[in-house]
Amino acid sequence: MAQTYSPAGSVRTGLTPQIWDDNFFRDYVRSSRFSRYMGTDEASIIQLREELTKRKGDTVTFALVNELVAQGVTGNNTLKGNEERLGLRSDTLTVDVLRHAVAVDDWDEQKSVIDLRDAARVQLREWAQKKLRDEITAGLGMIDGTAYVSAGATARNTWVTNNQDRVLFGLATSNYTTVFSTAIQSLTSGEQLAPTGLSLMKRLAQRASPKIKPIYVKEMDQEWYVVFIGPRAWRDLTEDNPTTNLLTLANRDARVRGEDNPLFTGDSLVWDGMILRELPEIASLPDLSGSAGVAIEPVYLCGAQAIGIAWAQRTKSTTDTDDYGFLHGVGVQEIRRIQKLRFGTAAGVDQTTPKDHGIFTAFVAAAAD
Repeated sequence: MAQTYSPAGSVRTGLTPQIWDDNFFRDYVRSSRFSRYMGTDEASIIQLREELTKRKGDTVTFALVNELVAQGVTGNNTLKGNEERLGLRSDTLTVDVLRHAVAVDDWDEQKSVIDLRDAARVQLREWAQKKLRDEITAGLGMIDGTAYVSAGATARNTWVTNNQDRVLFGLATSNYTTVFSTAIQSLTSGEQLAPTGLSLMKRLAQRASPKIKPIYVKEMDQEWYVVFIGPRAWRDLTEDNPTTNLLTLANRDARVRGEDNPLFTGDSLVWDGMILRELPEIASLPDLSGSAGVAIEPVYLCGAQAIGIAWAQRTKSTTDTDDYGFLHGVGVQEIRRIQKLRFGTAAGVDQTTPKDHGIFTAFVAAAAD
């Protein structure tokens, strides 16, 4: 059994599948910063599907039934022949295997002054937690099912064309063009994220077709969008100038204290019906910059069915022994897929001309510190 990484743990009775498979899965998913946005229904920002944990297969279909838009009939007008066809759409996620393991030999275990059983479990859990976080973050920026960094110019142009009502460059709709790189490179250093820009994003999301649906929070009887913001854009948005920063004033003087809202965390800010969350893993675009080389950072306004997670196999622990019982390994594996949900918009064709369903994306100037 070849070792790729430095030994980090060992196999003991406490690491057997019967003991910790289910707890491992629950622990690392619950500890994710995205866990509060996960749910199994269509009203969740991150929708979970686990049908394949009970049957064979490698694809999971997420369904969409669009809102009715016809006016119906009134009075004694005939309804027959004026029915509205349900707008049924689907998006298919193909799952794949994800695995990792740690290994230790008997000599390392003999020398160790810590409990390597617990160390192995903790390290694998932290790896799984970071992997889940990074895959969801990457999903927010996907270009038609492909990671942003892997999508070529043609794919990006197609995406920005199909999602014209779901994308904003800088602080003005006039910056839009169907050539993605041209729109990015026209942005100036002054087009930083601001409260007025967030409100523009919200209005555009509400006017989009189909509309990006906010999340209804029963505890507050209110609807909210959740906006994930990278560290530099967050810096620009929250610049502490109490006389000019509308966001500072709103959260210092006007915010209701002690919101009973499961979407809130201690570091959340609110603005105009949006819950704002800093997401440090959102990075500047790696291959494009704005005017005069200014760095550009994406901002994601999310509503219902923004991200889909399809699980075909929850965490399963695995073990291995080699070299006449001297070398021991313990690993974890899952079968899953994480992807931004997209549904087709072409008349009469299910998945043609897809749009990002629950995400509005803005690109703003975010200069390096």
